Amino acid sequence: MSKILLLIILFPTILLSQKNCVTLTHKGYTSIYDTTIDYPVMVKWIETKSRIDCLNKIPRKNKFNPDPFLQNQTDLKDEYELINKEHKEKGIPGIDRGHMCPAADNQCNQILLDECFYFSNMVPQYHSLNAGDWKKVETMTRELSMKNDSVLIWCGSVGVSEKVNGLAVPTKCWKVIYVVKIKTYYAYIFLNNPDKPRGINYWKVNVGEVEKLTGFKFKPTFQ
Repeated sequence: MSKILLLIILFPTILLSQKNCVTLTHKGYTSIYDTTIDYPVMVKWIETKSRIDCLNKIPRKNKFNPDPFLQNQTDLKDEYELINKEHKEKGIPGIDRGHMCPAADNQCNQILLDECFYFSNMVPQYHSLNAGDWKKVETMTRELSMKNDSVLIWCGSVGVSEKVNGLAVPTKCWKVIYVVKIKTYYAYIFLNNPDKPRGINYWKVNVGEVEKLTGFKFKPTFQ
């Protein structure tokens, strides 16, 4: 855990253009949460082999909760249910509470697992994305970490396709991965829609495209 905390301190400076964001720092990840659209525009953490590799993994219980650092703002259970109710009435596919920092990255530590179910770590994602290409990138990232150890991860969302009681459904979700050992980036921009998965290579872009889309800079430096 001390290694994870050290790497978080050494994360690159993030250039924020959003004026309504608050930074929520937890042991397992940091969320930059936009209070006008009620989802995180960026979540960052460090993947390490020791974080994800253990013999007795803690079972996932899907217990979603408000973030204790922003209790009222992130109490979004009803909003997610309302979006899905409206979608069902209109015959539109449902929305998942899509993890940014995934549960499968945190099942070796109860505190980290509990934290990753805060709504400050959730984005309204169509199920086809959440369980499709987004999940494939999560799996790939763990494989990279098991092979190379430290992997820096940034991910988030942009845009508003609809809004219910303050909670917005983003138009795009993105992810940037940096593998420290081999000094290699992977970057993706996904459309958040109900279309069938196309494979992760379809969404692969260069880091500059994500920087242009988000206004963030992804330039890790280590001492």
